[in-house]
Amino acid sequence: MNNNHIKPFVVTIDGPAGSGKGTISKLVSQTLDFHYLDSGAIYRIIAFEAKTKNLITNQITQILELIDGLNIQFSDEKTFLNGKDITDLIRSELIGKFASEIAKNELIRGRILGLQKSFFKSPGLVADGRDMGTVVFPEAKVKIFLTASIEERVNRRYKQLILKENNVNLTDLFERIKFRDESDTNRKISPLKAAEDAFLIKTDNLSIKQSFEKVMEIIRSKENKIK
Repeated sequence: MNNNHIKPFVVTIDGPAGSGKGTISKLVSQTLDFHYLDSGAIYRIIAFEAKTKNLITNQITQILELIDGLNIQFSDEKTFLNGKDITDLIRSELIGKFASEIAKNELIRGRILGLQKSFFKSPGLVADGRDMGTVVFPEAKVKIFLTASIEERVNRRYKQLILKENNVNLTDLFERIKFRDESDTNRKISPLKAAEDAFLIKTDNLSIKQSFEKVMEIIRSKENKIK
C-alpha cells in the first residue's frame, strides 16, 4: 500500500484474549509503517504503576491521579513507561488480573480515552484491543474482529506462558480465560463485542501468516475508498 497518497486512517483489531490480535496488529502496523496502540497494555501499565504505589483496585481516585503522569510509548514491540522498558513487567497474571478489574471502571475508561486517541497520528494507526472499533475509534475505516474457540485460545496462551514461566497449569489457565471472556463480554461499560461494520475472522485453523494475510487483504480492499 502506498501511504503517500492515502489520508491517515485507523485500523482497529479487536478480539478476546488469545485470538491473535496483538501479534497480527503489530505485523500490520509494521507493514503499513503505522503507529501502534496496545490498549490492553495501557490498563496493565496503570495496574503496574498502581501496584508500585501499593494501591488496590478500589482506590479509584488515587489511580485516576496517577494516570495523568504516565508517558506511554510502544516501539519495536516493546512497551515503555516514562522512558523505561516495562514490557515483561506488565505481563504477569497478577498485573493482568488487576488490569481487568480497573478496566470495568467507567471513570478510568473515560480518563484514558484521550490518551488512546492521541496515538492516532500520520500516516495512520493500528489499534489493538477489545473496544477499539466500538468505542474508541467508531469512525475507523477498517475494523477487524479476530476470534477463536476458547480451547484454541487457551492452548495458544499456554504455549506463550510456558516459555516465560515454569509453573503453568492448563486447567487454571482455562478457567482464567473463561472468566476474563465472561467479564469482558458482560461488563456494562465498553463490553467486548464486534462492531456492526467489523470484518469477523475466525483464526482457529489459521496460522499467524494466514491471519495476517486475510487482514491485509481486507485493508487493501478498502484502499480506494480511503483515498
